[in-house]
Amino acid sequence: MGAWETASSLATGIGTLVLAVATFASVRSANRAARVAEQALLVNMRPLLVTSRLDDPTQKIFFQEGHLMRLDGSRGGAEICGGVVYLAISLRNAGPGIAVIHGWHFLPGRQLQPDRPALRDFRHQNRDLLIAPDDVGFWQGAFRDSSDPQYDDAMAAVKEGGEDVLTFDLLYGDNDGGQRMISRMSLQRIQRDPSHPDGDQIFWLASVNRHWNVDRPDPR
Repeated sequence: MGAWETASSLATGIGTLVLAVATFASVRSANRAARVAEQALLVNMRPLLVTSRLDDPTQKIFFQEGHLMRLDGSRGGAEICGGVVYLAISLRNAGPGIAVIHGWHFLPGRQLQPDRPALRDFRHQNRDLLIAPDDVGFWQGAFRDSSDPQYDDAMAAVKEGGEDVLTFDLLYGDNDGGQRMISRMSLQRIQRDPSHPDGDQIFWLASVNRHWNVDRPDPR
């Protein structure tokens, strides 16, 4: 009788162990599936800003003083009017999610090697700027206050005879405020021959140089 009780207890224990292992495997598989589903959802919400294409439509950009810029595809703008430095870039969202621009950081000259700027160094946008997936839009900023530490640098860089390249870091994320990224853009001053049929002798050509992830590891 004792042998049967022992065998029964052993069988029950083995069954319980098998059930526990199966439950653990099932929970682990469910957790893995949930993580994969969450990652897929985040990927579908993730924006990626690049400069617009040469054949993209013209962007009309108004500033609070009423100043107007018209930017063709792949162009930027850097103008001085009434003591204000107006800046803008025509953009395209190459990602599948809505891009919400949070702020910007200005550097005079060509800046290819410096590390990612600190989040505290970014200027907040006074206007909500959103760009739909696979669509064009713009970024805009301005230096208005002459006491701003970067005002004189921006004025000197933009004026005729100033810097040939301007560098901007744009901070943005998805529509829920997450998945923040920083993309480094540059504007190259182009001087045309006065006889060029397009008329504009000076314009700014935009390009994108680097992308950094803020809320997740970088891919490199």
